[in-house]
Amino acid sequence: MNKNTRSDLRNIAIIAHVDHGKTTLVDEMLKQSGTIASGSGDVDRIMDSGDIEKERGITILAKNTSINLPGTKINIVDTPGHMDFGGEVERTLQMVEGFLLLVDAAEGPLPGTRFVLQKALLLDLKPIVLINKIDRKDADIDRVENEIHDLFLDLAHHEDHLEFPVLYGSSKLGFVSTDKNATSGNMTPLFDAILQHVPHPSQEDDNLRLLITNLDYSDYLGVIGIGKVVSGTVKIGTEIICCKNDYISKPTKITRLYEFEGVSKKDVDSADFGEIVAVSGVDEKLSIGTTICDVEHPLPVPYVEIDEPTLSVNISVNSSPFCGTEGKLLTSRQIRARLEKELKTNVALKVEETSSAEKFKVSGRGQLHLGILIETMRREGFELEVSAPEVIYKDIDGKKHEPVELLTVNIEKEHQGEVIRVLGERKGLMQNIETIENGRICIEFKIPARGLIGFRSLFVVMTKGTGLIGSRFAGYEPYFGHMEGRLKGSLNSMESGSATAFALDLLQARGTLFVGPTTKIYEGMIVGEHTRDNDLDVNPTKKKKLSNMRSSGTDDTAMLAPPRIIELESALDWINSDELIEVTPKSIRLRKKFLKAVERKRSK
Repeated sequence: MNKNTRSDLRNIAIIAHVDHGKTTLVDEMLKQSGTIASGSGDVDRIMDSGDIEKERGITILAKNTSINLPGTKINIVDTPGHMDFGGEVERTLQMVEGFLLLVDAAEGPLPGTRFVLQKALLLDLKPIVLINKIDRKDADIDRVENEIHDLFLDLAHHEDHLEFPVLYGSSKLGFVSTDKNATSGNMTPLFDAILQHVPHPSQEDDNLRLLITNLDYSDYLGVIGIGKVVSGTVKIGTEIICCKNDYISKPTKITRLYEFEGVSKKDVDSADFGEIVAVSGVDEKLSIGTTICDVEHPLPVPYVEIDEPTLSVNISVNSSPFCGTEGKLLTSRQIRARLEKELKTNVALKVEETSSAEKFKVSGRGQLHLGILIETMRREGFELEVSAPEVIYKDIDGKKHEPVELLTVNIEKEHQGEVIRVLGERKGLMQNIETIENGRICIEFKIPARGLIGFRSLFVVMTKGTGLIGSRFAGYEPYFGHMEGRLKGSLNSMESGSATAFALDLLQARGTLFVGPTTKIYEGMIVGEHTRDNDLDVNPTKKKKLSNMRSSGTDDTAMLAPPRIIELESALDWINSDELIEVTPKSIRLRKKFLKAVERKRSK
């Protein structure tokens, strides 16, 4: 190792569309490098640490790990594939010199693939391509490889971006090969490609610069900063300062320093340039994008700009009659403190005060981004009220502009007409259509972001679960005009009490029910979806009148269809601007903003 490069170290990010096999691949790399024993029972998707990540099978937070090969350490960053978590991708890519692009051998490059690849090439990172899941029966390796080359041609900024090795393999079966027809093997070809093609970390001078790109928190150590030593050497006990934009902290000292070893951290006394480390004991104002520098050389590293939020919801204190019956964290002070804590690590999130002390405007990169935050708070014991999502408009040159998405749908031909019709009603403009083998077509639309609110759940129904959908932010464009909202009204309870089978049986003909017998109900709670476009006030607590007369049919048992299960994301899709979602640790309920019918009439 000479002064300016480190041949004993490689830093690489693994990027891909959702569910193309990133986390499973990392599991195999950890096992086959000997970092984790292959017989360990905890190796399955070990990088998906959160409960929500394991349940949904997606990566939400970028994470660090490392493997040791003879003479070389490889630091690996596992990044999210969903565009709603683009803030995680953008900042963590600054820690690496190369990236491994994973593409499904059957699905090929999808919108998420394009999104993360574009971010990586903007930073001039060295690419390696792995066509994964070649063991699938519907794999079409030649087609996918051509699509990958076309994608690079479209996104490349210079010729070096077009020179990359292509590997083939199966994360599930634990092998990678240079032969597209391989059916077995190990990870050695991938390790060799990383050592050969990913550049060594280098530095321009010896002055300490450590860029913080992630934050963790410990009750004992306080804020923990995670980042890359861009230049110099970081040591415990050395005086440092923290720089970000115009802010420079007072001199302080690092009290703990860690390097990543496998999926855990180990204490070290110092770390040289190129290493990815975690530090504690520094400035309390430490935030993502901060550079830790020598006291004599305050030279912050330029930090990549994060795309702005495009969607917002209002999160407020639960004001329903059931408030406090299921959760423990209820007050505006507790909600504010939790949102402020989230802001420290969730760089793509924005929180604003409103005219009400009990309500906060929370803006994010998309419906999933906001939904994950609300679901996390719910599991922590919070009770909340959440408004319908609204897109964030901008005034550009005196004209109203709105966020626009490029939407790609991969569907069977028989669903083509219905999908095009529905997207047309949502102001979608068809940009491209391509016929794929096996009776499928791929269509690209330009559509305002508000047109996608509620579309994904509808898309699943229209395509009978066989469609693939993805979108990416395409900037702001002039307002597309008025768009119709939900086409069906709601069934609103006019009474409080418990739902009865007798009443629900009578209401079935009016629409689709969200509640079952014995469900606790309050006035103004939404108990179902009306078959027509208007709201209807109903009494789901009505009981059967008793008499001493019996006749044929009077004692028939009510035949109730199972109620529609309302989850958080489907609720965000469904509600209108005059409705709210009541979120508690045990329940998701829909309600009107004004609980009494007379108040709703006055508001109109």
